[in-house]
Amino acid sequence: MVAQLRRALIVLGSAVIVLLALAASCSRVPLLAPTGATIHLFPEASSVSLNSQATIIATVIENGTAPSGSGSGTTSTPSNGGQPVHNGTHVTFTTTLGTIQPSDAVTTNGQTTVTLITAGQSGTAHITAYSGGASATVDLPVGTAAVKTVTLTANPQTLGANGGAANIVANVTDANGTSLGGVPVAFTTDQGTLTPSTIQTDSSGNATTVLSTTVTAKVTATAGTVVSTAVTVNVKPRGLSGFSASPTSTTAGTPVTFTVTPTAGANVSNVHVDFGDGSAQDLGAISAATTTTHAYTSAGIFTATATATDATGSSSPISTQVIVGSLLVTLTPSTTTPTVGTSMTFTVGGISTAAVDHFVWTFDDGTPSFSNTNPTLPHTFVSKGLHTVAVNVIGLGGGSLGSANAQVVVN
Repeated sequence: MVAQLRRALIVLGSAVIVLLALAASCSRVPLLAPTGATIHLFPEASSVSLNSQATIIATVIENGTAPSGSGSGTTSTPSNGGQPVHNGTHVTFTTTLGTIQPSDAVTTNGQTTVTLITAGQSGTAHITAYSGGASATVDLPVGTAAVKTVTLTANPQTLGANGGAANIVANVTDANGTSLGGVPVAFTTDQGTLTPSTIQTDSSGNATTVLSTTVTAKVTATAGTVVSTAVTVNVKPRGLSGFSASPTSTTAGTPVTFTVTPTAGANVSNVHVDFGDGSAQDLGAISAATTTTHAYTSAGIFTATATATDATGSSSPISTQVIVGSLLVTLTPSTTTPTVGTSMTFTVGGISTAAVDHFVWTFDDGTPSFSNTNPTLPHTFVSKGLHTVAVNVIGLGGGSLGSANAQVVVN
C-alpha cells in the first residue's frame, strides 16, 4: 500500500513538472495575430523630409474589414464589426529606407505606434508590418522623391538702375502641399551670380540664395526632378541712355557742348549736370536729346556727370571726360621799335573761341597794372630802352585762361 502511494506521488510529480515546463515554454512564445486577422498601416504624413521622422500607426483587427482610408492618412479605428486583437500582440516592422523604431512593437487596444527615422538618403521607404499570417505595406516618399512643387519668390523683385542684390526663396512641398525640409535645391540664373548656388531647405521647406546682378535676370530652382517656374528680377533702366561732350579736348575758356539723351520711354523730371569744376546746372524735365554749353576757366582734366531723376528717385549717373589745356595766348605789338612819346598798340590773340571776362596788363616802365575788357590796348612809352609788356587773360569764372608777353625796343 505504501509502495503504491509512493508510485502515485512520483507520477503526479512528474505530471506537474511537465505542466510547469509547458507553461514556461508557452510564456516565452510571443503573442501573434490570430488566423484571419488583418493589419492596416496609417502614416501620419504623406511624405518625410530628410534627417527627420514620421509616425506610423498599425491597427491589427480580427473578424472585421479594413478601416476607411487603409494604407494612408491617420484613420485607425476598426470598422464593420472588427475587434482589436489581444493586448500585447507583437507586430514586426521593416523598411527599405531609414530605420523603424521600435522594429518590434506590441498592441494596446489593437494599435501600436512606431517611428520611421530618415537619414540623408532620398527615395521611397517601402514599410512592411507583419504579425502571424497577417501583413500590410505602405510607401512613403522621402526627401527629393517627395517633391511635387518648387515655388520661387524674389525680394525685391525690382532693383535700381545700378543693380544690386535680391533674396531668392524656393519653397518645396509635396503632393499635399506639405513643406519638405532637408531637400537640396540647385539654383541657376541667366545673369549675375547666385550665392550659394545649392542649399538645403529648412524646416519650413524654404531654401534661400542671393542673386547679385546689374541687369535683369531670370532664376530657376531644381529639387529632385522638379524644376520651378522662373522668377524674374528686374533692373530699373537708366534714366539716361547717353551723355557726351564735344569737343572732348579743348582749351580753357572755349565752350564745350554737352548732349544729354534720355532713355526711350523714361519719364525724366530733371537732369542735373555737374561739370566737374565746381559748377553745375539743372536741365529740368527732358523727353529728347538736350544740349547745354559750358566753358572751363582753367586747364585740367574734368569729369562731367549727368544724373536723371524720375518718379522713383535718382538713377545711376553717366559721366564723360573733358581735357582742357591753357589758351595759346599771343601778344603782338603794332611795332617792335616804337619811339618815345609815340602811341603804339598791343593786340591779344588766340582767344577767338574763349569766354573771356577781362585782361590784366602789366608794364615795366612804371605804369601801374590795370584791367580792361578790350583785347587791343594803345600805349605810349616815355623812356628809351628795352621794355616788356605782359597780359593775363581771365575767364568768366575768374580763372586764368592763359598769358603772353611781348618786348619792344623804344628809340
